[in-house]
Amino acid sequence: MFQKILIANRGEIACRVAATAKRLGVKTVAVYSDADANAKHVAACDEAVHIGGSAPKDSYLRWERIIEAARQTGAQAIHPGYGFLSENEDFANACAAAGLVFIGPPASAILAMGLKAESKRLMAKAGVPLVPGYQGVDQDPQLLQREADAIGYPVLIKASAGGGGKGMRLVEKSEDFAAALESCKREAINSFGNDAVLVEKYVQRPRHIEIQVFGDSQGNCVYLFERDCSVQRRHQKVLEEAPAPGMTEAMRQKMGQAAVAAAQAVGYVGAGTVEFIVEQPGGYEAPEQMKFYFMEMNTRLQVEHPVTEAITGEDLVEWQLRVASGEPLPKRQDELRIIGHAIEARICAENPDNNFLPATGRLAVYCKPACTSFERSPVRIDDGVREGDAISPFYDSMIAKLIVHGDDRAQALARLDDALAQTHIVGLATNVQFLRHVVASDAFTQARLDTALIQREEARLFGQEKVGLPLAAAAAVASQLQREQAGQGADPFGRRDGWRSLTPCRRRFEFDFGGQHAKAWLSYERDGGYGLEVGEGESAVRGPLAFAPAAGGAIDLQYAGQRTRAVVYAQGESDHVFTPQGATRIEALDLLAHAGEAAGEGGRLTAPMPGKVVSFAVKAGDKVAKGQPLAVMEAMKMEHTIAAPADGVVAELLYAPGDQVAEGAELLRLSAA
Repeated sequence: MFQKILIANRGEIACRVAATAKRLGVKTVAVYSDADANAKHVAACDEAVHIGGSAPKDSYLRWERIIEAARQTGAQAIHPGYGFLSENEDFANACAAAGLVFIGPPASAILAMGLKAESKRLMAKAGVPLVPGYQGVDQDPQLLQREADAIGYPVLIKASAGGGGKGMRLVEKSEDFAAALESCKREAINSFGNDAVLVEKYVQRPRHIEIQVFGDSQGNCVYLFERDCSVQRRHQKVLEEAPAPGMTEAMRQKMGQAAVAAAQAVGYVGAGTVEFIVEQPGGYEAPEQMKFYFMEMNTRLQVEHPVTEAITGEDLVEWQLRVASGEPLPKRQDELRIIGHAIEARICAENPDNNFLPATGRLAVYCKPACTSFERSPVRIDDGVREGDAISPFYDSMIAKLIVHGDDRAQALARLDDALAQTHIVGLATNVQFLRHVVASDAFTQARLDTALIQREEARLFGQEKVGLPLAAAAAVASQLQREQAGQGADPFGRRDGWRSLTPCRRRFEFDFGGQHAKAWLSYERDGGYGLEVGEGESAVRGPLAFAPAAGGAIDLQYAGQRTRAVVYAQGESDHVFTPQGATRIEALDLLAHAGEAAGEGGRLTAPMPGKVVSFAVKAGDKVAKGQPLAVMEAMKMEHTIAAPADGVVAELLYAPGDQVAEGAELLRLSAA
């Protein structure tokens, strides 16, 4: 076993590798950028070396600086994690040339599987089923169009060197192909430095099922069963589970054997994942009719590896370290068993109701359920952040991975929803409530899975308000009253209980909730109780209000015949309300502070996040319609289209393609049409 390794990554995966290394008595070296000087992964390692600026190209992609850091600190090996340099054959070769062990597969395997077209030719030779498509070297756009027309629509355009959902476009009809190809190539060259693409048939009602494989330097190779990763947004995984629902033992063995054959075809060593697209010709209720096709191989540890650890009881990072140090695989195929069911949810800084727009900001509140970190348990949370840390625009938007394990899928689902309900994040938008909606949906609970589940169920998943104005207002009022009671002294004249000698006291509150303004009236009753009226007219909700402190800073809340447990975090005028039903935000307005405010201005369009302007689709003087694409921005390694908020005329473009812009920066001005 190694004595010291360098971890060439950041965030959650760097902390994950460090945890196993520490358990094994292996010293660790962290590397960090300017933005990560005080990051959790730096504190998790024994040593740390600064390697450059905040942008990945100035730090985590500078492999020569990383190798220098390994030499300086006496590290014997480098663990690349996932992303960044983990699938870079030049980096693997450079490690070998420097006398360092690359904790991953041989560079030849990375190269063979790194290009989708080449890997599919290898798989065809190895007898692994393939989806019909074109993987040729001729990249003439007209040829690609003809191939797509011959395959038949819908087709999928993929960056040949791509991964992680980037450089991928679904094309429904022939006339849309040229524009989709141009966009795909642009994103591919920006993300991977290679704009070659392949075109393949888009499988209808597809599931995304992957097989975890592991090889050693003695020629042994096993598969550690499957993970279902079908629940995706923008071609990126949202939920992963193991084993795959409905998987028959016969198909599991066939897919496992095909995955092992794929790994052996390239002399694979270490952890890898063979991804398959699975067709369901007989529908969701006929899993025995499923057919699988090779999609790609990820020559690294996957983000979702903890679900495999949960159902096998194995530590895959430990396996990586042992295999890389020359040891044989810890177990044979016949020694591996599936234990229970596991599900992983990726908690990300993003706004699902706004096309999953990435969010940045500081984790003002980061409260987690009772859990372990980086080790198997009923509830496990792997993360690389702490409360108070910032989520920056430089890196991936994932905050944490929540992994649950149960005796069966039903128990795992219940544990997942309960753990999500106890995950409280304030300071930036997240997908936690969206994940709860997915987990509670009939499609997911009944395992009617395919990669279009989110689009298919969008009416039940987006724009959901599970708390509602009356309960949110009651929680905000109760929280305010609790704070006032805690701050009052023994002086009876300083009490804020609404006592009056002759008449009952009524107190007005005003809120903004879901874009609507609302009023509430609190009545101080003679018996010391409260009455609350939320809203006006026939729609108003009236009833007694009662509250008491509960464990964990919660409020035991009773209002208008409803009883619940609420946790309220006050951030300025915003009250973030978390209940078992869901979470919401309500603005408790300071009436004095807002007196005389003018109406909000209109007629302009601003950047919804920090990023780079890629292109404008309009020029000054152009008439535009509401919803029309105006500009393309790039942030967090993804392209985002900015659309017109209303009809109008472009008065002025305020930036040029290539310019970096801050969140809220005015990109262009619109005037009335």
